[in-house]
Amino acid sequence: MNTSTPFRVLVCGTNFGRFYAEAARRRPGYALAGVLSRGSAASRAYAERIGVPHYTDADALPADIDAACVAVGSSISGGRGTELARALMDRGIHVLQEHPVHLTELTDNLRHARRRGVQYRLNTHYPHVAPVRDFIDAARRLAARQRPLFVDAATPVHLMHPLVDILGRAMGTLRPWRFADPAPLPADIGPQPFRSLHGVFAGAPLTLRVHHQLDPADRDNHALHWHRISLGTEGGVLTLADTHGPVLWSPRLHIGRDADRRFVLDGPGTGRLGLGTTAVVGSTGTFRTVFSDLWPEAIGSALDGLREAVADGGDPLRAGQYDLAVCRIWTDLAARLGPPEIVRPATPRPLAVSDVFPAPERIRPGTDRPDVHRPGTDRPGMHRPGTHGPGTHRAGSDPTPAGAGAPPAPADTSPYTPSAEFFDLVAAEHTATASAPAIAALLADADLSTGPVVDIGAGTGLLTEAVARARPDAEILACEPAVGMRAVLTSRVFSDPDLRSRVTVTADAAPDLDLPDRISVALLCGVLGHLDADGRARLWRRLNRRLAPGGFVVVELMQFEEVSTLPETRLATATAGRHRYEWSFAAAPDEARDGAMRLHSTWRVYRDDATQPERAVHDSYRWLPFGLKDVVAESGMTARTLPTRPGAPPLAVLTRAADAPDPARGPALPKARTGPDGPGTPSAPTLFVSTTDG
Repeated sequence: MNTSTPFRVLVCGTNFGRFYAEAARRRPGYALAGVLSRGSAASRAYAERIGVPHYTDADALPADIDAACVAVGSSISGGRGTELARALMDRGIHVLQEHPVHLTELTDNLRHARRRGVQYRLNTHYPHVAPVRDFIDAARRLAARQRPLFVDAATPVHLMHPLVDILGRAMGTLRPWRFADPAPLPADIGPQPFRSLHGVFAGAPLTLRVHHQLDPADRDNHALHWHRISLGTEGGVLTLADTHGPVLWSPRLHIGRDADRRFVLDGPGTGRLGLGTTAVVGSTGTFRTVFSDLWPEAIGSALDGLREAVADGGDPLRAGQYDLAVCRIWTDLAARLGPPEIVRPATPRPLAVSDVFPAPERIRPGTDRPDVHRPGTDRPGMHRPGTHGPGTHRAGSDPTPAGAGAPPAPADTSPYTPSAEFFDLVAAEHTATASAPAIAALLADADLSTGPVVDIGAGTGLLTEAVARARPDAEILACEPAVGMRAVLTSRVFSDPDLRSRVTVTADAAPDLDLPDRISVALLCGVLGHLDADGRARLWRRLNRRLAPGGFVVVELMQFEEVSTLPETRLATATAGRHRYEWSFAAAPDEARDGAMRLHSTWRVYRDDATQPERAVHDSYRWLPFGLKDVVAESGMTARTLPTRPGAPPLAVLTRAADAPDPARGPALPKARTGPDGPGTPSAPTLFVSTTDG
């Protein structure tokens, strides 16, 4: 999709529309062209505050608007959003309309778009929210491996339409579907907030529980919970615990029995007893981060879909058949359930986790979270620079280029050390939702008896820990030269008796790190872009010599394949105690070296709702961008990409080609020349690797 010309977006409505406006303002390639509303003082003030024009009449709009986001209720909600959507399409403006929309109106809107030669999309919003996307991606991978045995879902009634869309995307299809009417409620049991029905969805048995109460004046605030979905197969159950995360994976409990029908708890065939009973993939933030990050990012994803449709120029009615089917299913379910019970409850008093788990040993000091999983702030689809360990060719912190907004770091501070204290706030969720699951699946059947797993540039040890959890029999060598990162890595290892028994931490740096004679797996995530061509050639030479037969190398790549410029952009927000942490990133060509970039991270720490930070921490380093084809050329290996969630950095596994020579004599690489470690590769387009700890 060409983003050289900004896609000019008008936002209609300033209630939920504010999230649309924030998405258009924040997302690269888009420009907020203005706000259209009925003209309230609050709407005018909002438009003035964000510095965009305010309109009250669609006929007064300028001609340069590409698309409009209609975040105004449709007739099913008592609003005039659908009339507005058609008026905008009459002016040649593409439309993204917020749900819900009645089936008849949706059909008419798609036909209207076809007649006017514009694109129209209905946004159910929640399938684009990052934890839901992670669940959908995992469900598709799971369903490809094993047949779904059941789907169990729960939703408030006003979010039932998005639930159907989530299920359709997760299952890869909607058909076949059919539902039975809910069982009648006994008259003598009193009010029941939930109604349940059974059916078949995408061919799998479905149990659906709906919070069937609604405050017409305030729908969202009185839902007892939001989307909760479990998809079960013979291998385990994948669960979306909440619309805003986390996602859970619970392997199937199965214990072998001996001839006397007793459980076999150790010995051959019991390796899978080392699996965690439930893995928490991703984590939760605060409601504040839902509004500041998750929702605008989700709307940005929906905008991308509209813009791609505009670029393709297809028939909107044909493209909308899936949306129509979703709407039909929602209509069927709503008809079977009947009108919801109208309630007008008092304002609830939400409880903190410390109210429910008051024991001090269950709560992390300085937080309001149980000691179960580190909160993540990763926003899928956003680039995350430098979130793995460094290589030897990191340059020192340099002044930020003009416009990047970050002052120079102290000259005696090595890259990654200044920002090490914040590292896991960005990297934890990415590792848990992208690299760790893919690598764990790769390791499940790997032969690790020939040598250790070597994590080169291990950072704070997020991936090291994930590998240890995936393979309780693995010996791991974790190499991290940056002092600040290694301090966290060592603390992580020493705080866990299992890690302490199997993980060796070294300060070695690529390419000249001290490797064992034989290694089974090497992990190169966020490393190679720090090395010049000679360093990479030496590293590949040494890895090829030591990689055991059947061994492999995992490489994670950044999304930069050429030198690029990125103005300082806020990519993540996290909170802990009374502090709010904001991470910004900038990139620019390295003026001191052709073909290289300077990447700059800035962390700002705010107290409570302060607008000025208490402190700002800056980090900077050089990066050499390139892509997977360059990895293949330089390594002499065969590459295969690994599945991961959309927006995550590319992940690939490298294996020795079937006709490769004996590893003891090194790989057969083209145009070899002599270097410090012997024959190596010529200078080639420089490799760049991940921005994550895994």
